[in-house]
Amino acid sequence: MTAIGVVLFDMEGVLSHYDREARVASLAASTGAPPATVRHAIWGSGLEARADAGEIDPDAYLRALGVMLGCEVGRDVWLASRRASITPNEAALALAQRVAVRCRIAVLTNNCSLVTHHLDYLNPPVARLFGSQIYSSATFGAVKPAAQTYLGCVAELGAQPQETLFIDDSEANVTGALDAGLQACHFVEADSLARDLARLGLIEG
Repeated sequence: MTAIGVVLFDMEGVLSHYDREARVASLAASTGAPPATVRHAIWGSGLEARADAGEIDPDAYLRALGVMLGCEVGRDVWLASRRASITPNEAALALAQRVAVRCRIAVLTNNCSLVTHHLDYLNPPVARLFGSQIYSSATFGAVKPAAQTYLGCVAELGAQPQETLFIDDSEANVTGALDAGLQACHFVEADSLARDLARLGLIEG
């Protein structure tokens, strides 16, 4: 097995918990749209997936969302709803900080740039720990588990796939990373991840 030089973390589901219903409730309260309408506009319509894949830019995304909700959706309203959905996973973040002592760390998340460009507000602990090494899938024109997402991120980091460990809570995304030539771990909870990281020599056991 090739020595690991970079550990690439998924964000939501690993470094933070993601509460879709809190996001829906916040956006419904701000816009007056029924929660079912909000859910459909974000996920059912495919709009969020298109934004995460970089098919539309943030301004076009917000305009389209506003059309479906029947009102203008400003960045401040959208960001407040996203912030409501995010709770940092302190145990996972502590592990990432321990890994950073031995190798480089970075984040690859299925999101549009509205998330990664505003992480100081949305998810301050992740922003502080990872700094500029936070990448959205939209940057690479596809979402995980597409190979180009992982390979684009690895290239941006100046690394090689075989020396990069990817960690995600989605089994499909872990399989996608392995298929793209990366090493990978399936995240279930922090204790099992700690054992995996110790086994790989990335933290002290």
